[in-house]
Amino acid sequence: MPRIKIDLDRRIGTVDRRIFGGFIEHLGRCIYGGIFDEGSPLSDERGFRRDVAQAIRTLRVPVLRWPGGNFVSGYHWVDGIGPRDQRPRRMNLAWHIEESNRFGTNEFIEYCRLVGAEPYICVNLGTGTIDEAQAWVEYCNGTGDTYWANLRRQHGYPEPHGVKYWGLGNEMYGSWQIGALSAEDYVQKAREFAKVMKWTDPSIQLVSCGWNGWSDWDRIVLEGLARYVDFHSIHIYTGSYDYFGNVFSPHLADFALASCQALIDRVRYEQGIDHPIYVAYDEWNVWFRERGHEASVAGLEERYTLSDALAVATYLNIFIRRCRTVRLANLAQMVNVIAPIFTSPEGLFLQSIYHPFRLYAEWTLEVAIDTFVSADTYHLSPEQEARSPWRHRVATLGPFSLLDVACTADAAGRELTLAVVNRDPDRAIETTIELVGATVRPGALVREVNGPHPEATNSFEQPETVSVGERALDDGGSTLSYAFPAHSVTLIRFNVA
Repeated sequence: MPRIKIDLDRRIGTVDRRIFGGFIEHLGRCIYGGIFDEGSPLSDERGFRRDVAQAIRTLRVPVLRWPGGNFVSGYHWVDGIGPRDQRPRRMNLAWHIEESNRFGTNEFIEYCRLVGAEPYICVNLGTGTIDEAQAWVEYCNGTGDTYWANLRRQHGYPEPHGVKYWGLGNEMYGSWQIGALSAEDYVQKAREFAKVMKWTDPSIQLVSCGWNGWSDWDRIVLEGLARYVDFHSIHIYTGSYDYFGNVFSPHLADFALASCQALIDRVRYEQGIDHPIYVAYDEWNVWFRERGHEASVAGLEERYTLSDALAVATYLNIFIRRCRTVRLANLAQMVNVIAPIFTSPEGLFLQSIYHPFRLYAEWTLEVAIDTFVSADTYHLSPEQEARSPWRHRVATLGPFSLLDVACTADAAGRELTLAVVNRDPDRAIETTIELVGATVRPGALVREVNGPHPEATNSFEQPETVSVGERALDDGGSTLSYAFPAHSVTLIRFNVA
């Protein structure tokens, strides 16, 4: 019989709640018609959709990244401050649409405060200048009697915004990026941006622009910027038309995090760098259907299935298990655009991926526990792997356990959350759960994300096809048995004696 063995003394490290961060970009209906909808009866006096804000608050998003994404490499932030009716309309060359600039820096800060998130701003290293980035930091965080700090005050914000996290550009390695650079040229440019931004506010934390965590780009950037940055970013999206390829492809994130940690360790050792550098996995999600130019124009409005929810839960399990490496992550994106929340002028529904994200944000505890898992495994074939538009080499990372497991505990070891993804599409897996040197009390709470079949989706007409069920367990003790249903995400909260 499959086994999950938990020893509370085998602590991996502290789980950083910033892994439950989000991301919003000026793309499709993410901002306009999503979080910000002026004139809508569903919006407040500032134009923020009340129902969307409540749905994001429920996710307990600790950090929100903005304004991009590809959009930022052509974005000049001064276009988005001052009276809204006086702001210029610009071409959005990243996504081939017009930008009204009615949602800018101060609207973003207000929205972060509304939903309880810390702001994370990515600066323009494409068409932007050093002076422009320095001024943005001064406008947001300046406390002196200076031009940009005073301009913020004139705009109605006497106190500084206190933006802590700043990204040094977005995907500057990509040919799709305005102002794309080689790794060497990016290092030279980003180093100068970093210097003036830190000189303006030494308290800020900077994120270098990484790729996939194991590339030469990542190595060169870390070698050149390690003295200046606190985080190094990774962007990897996954997804496949093959069920098993879809639910197993997030394991690429595990490989990426292990590889990037090795690069970080090497550069810190060779350069004698004392301060820690963590990974900011600041764009991640399942995304493979709505891609290409036509999809970009349509707004990348991916409709998510139950199998996508299993993949999202697998990502979160990996982030928990790799908690020593990844301290910041941002689900891309929050509303309409490859997003857990989908709106219309009349309301919204919650996509399948919303539910595991919410449950993990609510029930993940402070300390990650190294958990032993013995279960049946599955080998991906090259033919299955080829059904992913991303063409990631995932099969070589297998075989993969049908049960993916993460476990967290509170600091005192009195509470325990077990998160299990059963990726078998057809059968429940009866599993023995063993605790070493501890017992659990009867009455554990269980929450389960599931639906009628792996391709089930939610919609305005059927918003609860994929939903969350709750129940309590009667059994307790040091050993108990639980059948994890087919195609399910299960979280169990135990009280430990």
